[in-house]
Amino acid sequence: MHYSPILAPVVALVAWTLIVMFWMLLTRIPAMRKAGITLGTARRGGRGANLDGVLPDDVQWKSHNYNHLMEQPTIFYAIALTLALMDMGYGINVWLAWGYVGLRVLHSIIQATVNVVLYRFTCFALSSFCLLGLTVHAGARILHDCGIL
Repeated sequence: MHYSPILAPVVALVAWTLIVMFWMLLTRIPAMRKAGITLGTARRGGRGANLDGVLPDDVQWKSHNYNHLMEQPTIFYAIALTLALMDMGYGINVWLAWGYVGLRVLHSIIQATVNVVLYRFTCFALSSFCLLGLTVHAGARILHDCGIL
């Protein structure tokens, strides 16, 4: 079966997101126990954000990063799948997709460990440029095929 090469970084980012989810749980659950919080005593309708200021910051950083992996990467998934369907999921687009994934993984590691904003922002900005490149390529192809370019 033939598949588009750009699907590999999509799968890799999903796998990384699951790793971060388990990392979050493995650090958060013991911290909640230590703080005397159980699922039975948790506030009704409570959210993870309610644990900010209750659990140690370095525990919450994993949760914050997991939330970040639910935000901008959704656009990455959409554009990568669009490029795959357009038969453009190869060449420079694969390199941009892997660049995006690598930078997001680095962003996660920074945020979940040392959490230096300058380093996080740099990874975020660079990954956003990769995302922009993917989007421009797809948009240009659409405009070209419609006879606009």
